[in-house]
Amino acid sequence: MRAIIADDEPLLRHHLDQLLADLWPELEIVGKAADGQQALDLCQNLGVDIVFLDIRMPGLDGIAVAAELNKQPKTPIVVFITAYDEYAVQAFEQQAVDYLLKPIDEDRLAKACDRIQRRLASQESGAPSGPDLSALVQQLSRVKPEYLQWIRASKGEDIQLVACADVDAFVAEDKYTTLYTNEGQLLIRTPLKELKEQLDPDQFWHIHRATIVRVAGINKVSKGLTGNLTVHMSDGREYAVSRRAAALFKSM
Repeated sequence: MRAIIADDEPLLRHHLDQLLADLWPELEIVGKAADGQQALDLCQNLGVDIVFLDIRMPGLDGIAVAAELNKQPKTPIVVFITAYDEYAVQAFEQQAVDYLLKPIDEDRLAKACDRIQRRLASQESGAPSGPDLSALVQQLSRVKPEYLQWIRASKGEDIQLVACADVDAFVAEDKYTTLYTNEGQLLIRTPLKELKEQLDPDQFWHIHRATIVRVAGINKVSKGLTGNLTVHMSDGREYAVSRRAAALFKSM
């Protein structure tokens, strides 16, 4: 059997490779991919039987890759690697395609390998191979991803755990991002661009290149003589809205 591992985390790729070597020595890992497009290219060029596929990757995500694989004459067995919590994945746990929850547990991986081997045996015997991969793809597409709920931030020499719901604004300043809360200001080193991907877009709006605000914390929005918008927060702070982000406020 030939397999590839696709995950944007190098340490996870290495860890999974080592675990598979111990649990299933006969399985040949013929390639590793750091993003969805690389995974798709490897599958198409190497004719693999099994794909260990991360759901959230740069460019093509795991869902898009699986959808493309499902169009091939011979669809490889896909084992999703996901950071979704167990309640979210229960909806498709009984499907033909398996999943591994991060961080990967060796016992859980052993069960996945056993399930794959039984599936391969049933395919060789001509028995029905189970539900189509497209069914799982549709289910995963409806799963709401987890967003950041808590942030470790510094205030002076102290490290505090801050609920995202208590942050009115994230403002990029030099090498830091400042968090503005009712309790004062705190600092984190996470770049605003990276932070944006972890926040719920329904709760936090990126209104300017250097500013993300909590929607529920907006008191009002005013328009200047030149047409530029300014957000007035409930804590009294004001933030400029870029022209690109002005569309966010059309329905307000």
